[in-house]
Amino acid sequence: MITFSLNGQSIEVDAAPDTPLLWVVRDHLKMKGTKFGCGMGLCGACSMLIDGNSSRTCITPISSVAGKDVVTIEGIGDQQTLSILQEAWVEAGVPQCGYCQSGQIISATALLKQNPNPSDDDINNAMSGNICRCGTYPNIKKAIKQAASSLKQGKGQLQAVRIFDPQSNSQGVQA
Repeated sequence: MITFSLNGQSIEVDAAPDTPLLWVVRDHLKMKGTKFGCGMGLCGACSMLIDGNSSRTCITPISSVAGKDVVTIEGIGDQQTLSILQEAWVEAGVPQCGYCQSGQIISATALLKQNPNPSDDDINNAMSGNICRCGTYPNIKKAIKQAASSLKQGKGQLQAVRIFDPQSNSQGVQA
C-alpha cells in the first residue's frame, strides 16, 4: 500500500510499486482529467504537480510519491470553480482540441507558484516540455501573463483545494 496526498486528501493505493502514477490516477481512481500522450515523459500531457513541481507521471512510479502531495487537473479547478489560470486560458482562446490542456495548465500553475511575474523567457522555459499540436503557444503565453497580472491585483486563485474521496469517486471544495 502506498499513501500520498491527492488533491488535498490523504489516500492509500494498492498498486505495484513500479506502476506509473498516471495509470493509478486514471485506472484505479477513475480520474480522467490527466491525459496519456507519449509514455516517455516528453510531451507533458500527463503532467501533475508533485510537491509543487510539474512532473511527467507516465514515467513516475507510484512508489516515488509515497508521502508526497500530488495535484491533478481536478485539484486545480472545475467548470463550476475555475482557477484564475483556467479563466485566462478561456479568455485568451487557448483551448482547441483540449488534449494537452491539463498538462499545460499544470505546468503553468507550477510556474506561477514559483515565479508570480514570469518573463517571456521564463514562460518559454517552463512550458518547453509541453507539446500543443494545435499550435496555441502564443495564446498560452498570453493566458499565463494575464493570470499573473490578475494574481498580482489580488483577483482569483491559482488553485482551489479539492477533496477526492476514492470510495465514492466524488470531489468537493474544502474551504
